[in-house]
Amino acid sequence: MYDHVKGVRDFYPGEMRARRRVIDSLEDVARRYGFREIGTPTIESAELYIDKSGEEIVEELYSFEDKGGRRLALTPELTPTVARMVVAKQQELTKPIKWFSTRPFWRYEQVQQGRYREFYQLNADIFGSSAPEADAEVLAYAADALSELGLEKEDFEFRVSHRDILGGLLESIDTRIDTTEAIRAVDKREKVETAEYYDLLEAAGLDRDDAREFNAVLSAGDVEEVRAFADSDRVDEAVSNLEAVLAAADEFGAGEYLTLSLDTARGFDYYTGVVFECFDSTGEVSRSVFGGGRYDDLIESVGGQPTPAVGVAPGLAPLSLLLERAGVRPDESYETDCYVLRVGDSEEVRRVAARITRDLRAGGGVTETDVSGRSFGAQMSYADSIGAETVVIVGEQDLAEDVVTVKDMASGDQERVPVEDFPDDT
Repeated sequence: MYDHVKGVRDFYPGEMRARRRVIDSLEDVARRYGFREIGTPTIESAELYIDKSGEEIVEELYSFEDKGGRRLALTPELTPTVARMVVAKQQELTKPIKWFSTRPFWRYEQVQQGRYREFYQLNADIFGSSAPEADAEVLAYAADALSELGLEKEDFEFRVSHRDILGGLLESIDTRIDTTEAIRAVDKREKVETAEYYDLLEAAGLDRDDAREFNAVLSAGDVEEVRAFADSDRVDEAVSNLEAVLAAADEFGAGEYLTLSLDTARGFDYYTGVVFECFDSTGEVSRSVFGGGRYDDLIESVGGQPTPAVGVAPGLAPLSLLLERAGVRPDESYETDCYVLRVGDSEEVRRVAARITRDLRAGGGVTETDVSGRSFGAQMSYADSIGAETVVIVGEQDLAEDVVTVKDMASGDQERVPVEDFPDDT
């Protein structure tokens, strides 16, 4: 008996049916917004992630050396991959580029509620536009996608901020502060004890008094107080950009889902502008459901021309927690339109049953038939267990009269239909 590897999951048919409904819904909304689907590889050069995040990222990767001596990794996220793809055909692609993809990723990290080492998410990205409307469109897509899944305004919120507000605030305190580490500390603020949070800020270069003052300004959530505290062009520009994105998102119909949250940071270092995270409004799902934001420097960092970019990545596992909490998780039922039941094993019974099964499937119906040589009663029990709406009984006695019997499983009603007319005339 073998167990599956820690941090990965099995999905049986019912669970997979519910997941498929979520994926289909997310993708349908993405297509309505003009996002085009792409396919991406399972493995990449490990250097793609090391160059972006430093050698320490290796501890979080499923990395290995192949037979050619190349250092590779199972992809832990999509953004560097799509950046590489944009660079490869940058001159040929019409801007803005709007792509989406749904697929698994792998990270070696602590398994917890809604977080696994193999996880699935949809990524939707826009490349080639720095306009606030691009950020707003990503926010609007995410809001529409959640609404399409049955969530109401009261179920979720997007907490929105701007990385340059954080960076500008830190610069105004002391230019020697390691802003990257300080922003990472802010991202961990809700996940660690208060003392540890302040220790992280101190390690980034803030003394304890400055750290408390910085935290107080963030917690107040007042952009005018932020402007006054920082008194810098960088913060002024960031606040103006954030306000423009919020205004555009309101025009796109997403404004009611947005909450200004200046201490929202996002953990990835490549974010450069507006960032946001989706949360369960009730707090029952304690972690971020998903997030996104602007990353204008990433294309250039992997060898391309400067190209602004913004994206969002709904993850299936945490999203499923939110859907379940709200009572709108898709059910796990499968629909079967017809079951073609054989009575007897004569050549004619087999031929007619096979022809009817083919015709029903060609018409688009979900159709099953016996593949195990079971008795009449066993076949009827199976048809009932799969929720078949109709059972078509093909038997030797009926065929002797050139008919088949069609039974409605809900009502129990049945009728005899000329075999040559079935299924075309029913």
